[in-house]
Amino acid sequence: MTIHRPGLPGDLPEPELLWARWGLLAVLEASTEEENTPSVHRTGHWADAGGLHLDDCGCTWWTLAQAGGGRFVLYGEDESSDVKWHRPAVDMLAGAPDWLPYAKLRDLIEGHELGCVYWYENGAWARAPYPKGLADDGLDCGMSRFVDRGDVLGAIDLGGSAETDPELLLDRAERGLLTTELVESAVSGSECDHWDLPAMLRALRLAGLSADGGEG
Repeated sequence: MTIHRPGLPGDLPEPELLWARWGLLAVLEASTEEENTPSVHRTGHWADAGGLHLDDCGCTWWTLAQAGGGRFVLYGEDESSDVKWHRPAVDMLAGAPDWLPYAKLRDLIEGHELGCVYWYENGAWARAPYPKGLADDGLDCGMSRFVDRGDVLGAIDLGGSAETDPELLLDRAERGLLTTELVESAVSGSECDHWDLPAMLRALRLAGLSADGGEG
């Protein structure tokens, strides 16, 4: 699946699939230390009450949030975006529904921190119209890591787990069948020593990926 430059709404997968892939990485990277770090200083992938987030501490940051009733909003920035510096200015909220987090988005726009906004409702992604000739909005560099399933699998490092493999974890996450037992098995069978199981189970619950409630 290809993401155009600038992105098109149809380039994005169904939000539940995007959420599952992103959320799984947030679970695998979770740590108590990072939980206690202010969001503005966090890096990697993580889940909190505000949704799913990623930040590479340099070129790109994104948030995917649920708004209830099958609605989602995706917003963020990659340094490749030409939107925020375009003249005349691009209204990234043109045609947007009234349920978007407008206070947050307008604050980001005023601070020149936002590259694009996409929203999902009634079974389809949408965004504001862009002026002819705009080269890129950053969606490709920001979201292609989740669109290509192979890229997601490549990002899952279980450290030679004897009992679990990345394909199984990803398949379960995508089908809403990820369990605490499976996450625990991945940790216990891994050669890695960086796992923080309590934090991972909290992230599992926050991301809503667990078939058993993510208790732990």
